[in-house]
Amino acid sequence: MAADAAEEIRGTAHGTAPVPLSVLDLVTVGAGRTATEALRTGVDIARLAEARGFHRYWVAEHHSMPGVASSSPAVILAHLAAHTERVRLGSGGVMLPNHAPLVIAEQFGTLEALAPGRVDLGLGRAPGTDGATAAALRRTDRLNEGADDFPQQLAELIRFLDDDFPDGHPYSRIHAVPGPVQGTSPGGVQSTHRPPVWLLGSSGFSARLAGTLGLPFAFAHHFSAQNTVPALELYRDSFRPSAVLDAPYALIGVSALATDDEKEARRQVLAAALNMVRLRTGRPGLVPAPEEAEAYDFSPMEEEFVQSWNANVIHGTADEVRTGLDDLQKHTGADELMITANAHGGDVRLRSYELIADAYGLPTA
Repeated sequence: MAADAAEEIRGTAHGTAPVPLSVLDLVTVGAGRTATEALRTGVDIARLAEARGFHRYWVAEHHSMPGVASSSPAVILAHLAAHTERVRLGSGGVMLPNHAPLVIAEQFGTLEALAPGRVDLGLGRAPGTDGATAAALRRTDRLNEGADDFPQQLAELIRFLDDDFPDGHPYSRIHAVPGPVQGTSPGGVQSTHRPPVWLLGSSGFSARLAGTLGLPFAFAHHFSAQNTVPALELYRDSFRPSAVLDAPYALIGVSALATDDEKEARRQVLAAALNMVRLRTGRPGLVPAPEEAEAYDFSPMEEEFVQSWNANVIHGTADEVRTGLDDLQKHTGADELMITANAHGGDVRLRSYELIADAYGLPTA
């Protein structure tokens, strides 16, 4: 096993946290706010994550959603690389079927050159949007083809990252730059290091594939909680040691929001749930303010959805959130918790991560 690669994947718990804590930022845009403000908050959260000992900060690819400003993870990560020095930066994830593997290899090779040794490449096989938008992204109506071809696309991407297509392959003379070819060229001093690849999933498909390939796995507990334990068990049962890992390593995405007052947490979580109601019923928009959510007349069906959705959102005071996170980690055996804080205001999201860091006694810069 490549010990340095495994070291980059596995984090170290700080303070009293049972496992490493990380951040998944959807770069949410609230009503009355702009994408510029949301992206500035992202920088503030990344800096806080770095200062307080969170292990990594990831952004997720979404499209055609007014309330999510993370359609271009590579662009955002390049910006964050210029504003941080130590925290790992990555995608949670890039949706591989939306892109040519060579393009992703070039983008993340560039990010690796900008922030050596601290870039993660998390990959998903969903479109990150609705079918019509996916068709526009991929310039095809055959959307299932991309998901079905995911293992082949993944293999191609890894070969571009490693620059190791065999002789005679149609791509053997094509190189992702920046990348290893620069180190093997005459006079080259380019590092052969590349970003570690993670597989993301919300069901068993990617769990089994990640295990079979010996790759780290990230599960979307925050929107597929009923599948978390079965998927992690499948990943661990399927795991085969590789040059990357000699033992399975799984993180889970967790929706959690801490506030100074328990009532305020309920208000913020209700607003985020209303946003999900609108998204799931084909009415995506900006994240509503808590006042709008409190005044909204939920139908019985919507109320049922809100209760079901919020049952998997850990929220309350810092101590309550810490207890919920600890219980979830014990239940799932996750090796890392990646926390996403969804709220109308960036100040609320930033404060949540600060409170969670305080609750675990994470170090201050």
